[in-house]
Amino acid sequence: MRRVLTPSTAAAAVAAVAVLCVALTAGVAAAPDAGAVPAASGTGPTAPGAAPSASADECGPGDGPDLVGCWNGTHYEESVDFAETDGLNESQLSALTDLTMARVEHVRQRPFKEDVPVETVTRSEYVNDTASGNGSAAFRRWNDQVWEALFVVGDDTNANSEIDSVFGGAVSGFYSPSQDRIVIVVPDGESPDIDPSTLAHELLHAMQDQYHDLTDPRYVGATQDGDLAVDGIVEGEAVHVEERYAARCADNWTCAEPPEGDGGGGGGGNFNFGILQTVLQPYGDGALYVRELRDEGGWAAVNETMNDPPASTAEVIHRNPDYEEGNVTFEDAATGGWETYPDQGVDGAETTGEASMFVMFWYQSLEYRHAVLEPDATVQQNVQIHLDTEAQLESRAVYNYAHPVTDGWADDELYPYRNGDRDGYVWATEWQTADDAEAFRDAYVRMLTAHGEAEYAEGTVYEIGSESDFPGAYGVERDGTSVTITHAPSPEGVLELRPDADLTLPDADGTDGDDGSDGGDGTDGDDGNSSDGDDGSGDADGGDGADGGAGDTNDSTPGFGVAAALVALAAALGLAARRST
Repeated sequence: MRRVLTPSTAAAAVAAVAVLCVALTAGVAAAPDAGAVPAASGTGPTAPGAAPSASADECGPGDGPDLVGCWNGTHYEESVDFAETDGLNESQLSALTDLTMARVEHVRQRPFKEDVPVETVTRSEYVNDTASGNGSAAFRRWNDQVWEALFVVGDDTNANSEIDSVFGGAVSGFYSPSQDRIVIVVPDGESPDIDPSTLAHELLHAMQDQYHDLTDPRYVGATQDGDLAVDGIVEGEAVHVEERYAARCADNWTCAEPPEGDGGGGGGGNFNFGILQTVLQPYGDGALYVRELRDEGGWAAVNETMNDPPASTAEVIHRNPDYEEGNVTFEDAATGGWETYPDQGVDGAETTGEASMFVMFWYQSLEYRHAVLEPDATVQQNVQIHLDTEAQLESRAVYNYAHPVTDGWADDELYPYRNGDRDGYVWATEWQTADDAEAFRDAYVRMLTAHGEAEYAEGTVYEIGSESDFPGAYGVERDGTSVTITHAPSPEGVLELRPDADLTLPDADGTDGDDGSDGGDGTDGDDGNSSDGDDGSGDADGGDGADGGAGDTNDSTPGFGVAAALVALAAALGLAARRST
C-alpha cells in the first residue's frame, strides 16, 4: 500500500501525519466517557500517566509547558472571540491555535513542550507538492500486483495513481515531524477554512512527536500490515482525543463552528473505496484500541503502547496486545524465467494482513455485487457487514473489520513475480487453526467463481476470462493451517510459479469441476450473485470510481479525520442498494 515520495518531498517530511476528509464518526458521537477529564488542579483523582489541569487563575501570559490546560496565557475554558473559523486572519489563527493547544492539553492531560506553527495551503498546491510518481518502475509494477492480488485494483488500472489520488484529493491537513509544523489544506480560491477537529487532531500528533519522536523508524512499518498496525496507535490516539474534544464542545465549551462544505476535500465520491476503507482501519479500530488501553491502564498504558507500537492489524482489530502471529514458510521454486522483486517489500514480499483481507472480500459486494463474506445473504447485507458494529460500539459510528472469514489470520507473505511483460504472484497465508484456513480458502474460491464463468474444481487451476477486471489463472491450495494462492496469466504459468503444487491444468473442453464438495458450496451462492454481478458490474461504476486510492508512504503516515467520505460512502451504499432491487 505504500506510496513512495520523490526526494524533494521526502526531505520535507520524514513522517508527516495527515488527516483526511473521511468520516469515521457520525457527527463525532463520542464514547460515553469522552468528557471525563479533571477540570482543574485538585478536583478528583488523576489517572496513571496524566497531569491535572491548571485553573483559570493559575494561567497567565507566557505560561506554556509548565501548566496543563494553559498555553500562552490562554486557558482551556476560554472562548474564541470570533464567530467561526471561515476566513481566519493571522492573529485569529494564532489565537485559535493557542486555545486548541490548551484544550488538547486538558483532554490529553499532558502539556505541550513547545509551540506548534500552523499554516495553510491550497488544495492545488498540496496536490502539486505531494505528486510522487510512486518511486521506481519496479516498485510501481510490484505494488500493482499487491493490489490486484487483493481484488481491489483491476489488471488495467494503476494502483499507484489511485493511491496518489486519495492523498491529493482527501487530505485536509497534516503534521510534519521533520519540520515541526501543521499544514491545513483549504479549498482553492477561498479564505483559510479550518475545522477545529482537524486542528485538534493534528495538534495531538505534534504532542506525540514532542514526547515520542515520530521520525523514529518504529513508526514506519516494513509492510502494509505493519504500517496500518503502527497507525492503529498513532492515529487511534489522535481520533480518541479528537472525539473527547468534540464531546466537550457539545457539552460545555464554546467552540468555533466547523466550516461548511468538505473542508477542502477533493470530492470524496471518486475514491476507490477498497483502498480507502483499507487505510481507514487504524482510525476506527485504533480509537477503540486506545480507549480500552486508557480504560485499563490510564494514559500511561497509551504511552507504553506508543513506545512499542502494535505489530499487526489483527492486534488492533481484536484489541489484543498479546495477539499471537504465526510464521509463513515459503520457498521460491519458480521455473520458466519467473523472478521476484528482491529489492521491494521485505525480501520481495508484502504482508497484507487481516484488515486488507477483510476489505478484499467486502469490496466485492460494494463494487461488483458479489456476496462473498456471507454467500447466503444478499449483496446489500454483505455490504452492511462493514457498517455493523458490536453492541458496545453503538455510541459511535465506526467501520467493522472483523469477520469469521478473516478473524483467524496469523501471517501472510505476498510475492509478486515478473517474467518479461508477464506478471504473477504467489500469496502464502497462515491461519490460527485449520478451520480458519478453510474459511478463508472457501471465501476466496467464492470470490474467484463470482468473477469467473464456471464452477470451481478442487485441485484444478481456475481461469477467469478477459472480460473481468482480474483475468488469468489461479491456483488455490490448502494444507492444514496454510493456504497458498498462485496467479499467472495462464494455467501453465501457475504451474511454472508453483511446480510442486498439487494442481492440474483445466480440461481443454472446460468440463472440469466434477468435484461437488468445496466447489459446489463455493458456487451455489455465487451463481445467483455472479449473474447479479454481471448485470451490475457491466456498467463499470467501479472502474469509473476507481480514481482514488490510499496508502502509507515512506515519509508520511496519513491520518483520516471527520466528514466528507462518510457522505461519499453512503452514496455508494445507496447505489449498491438500488442495484440490488
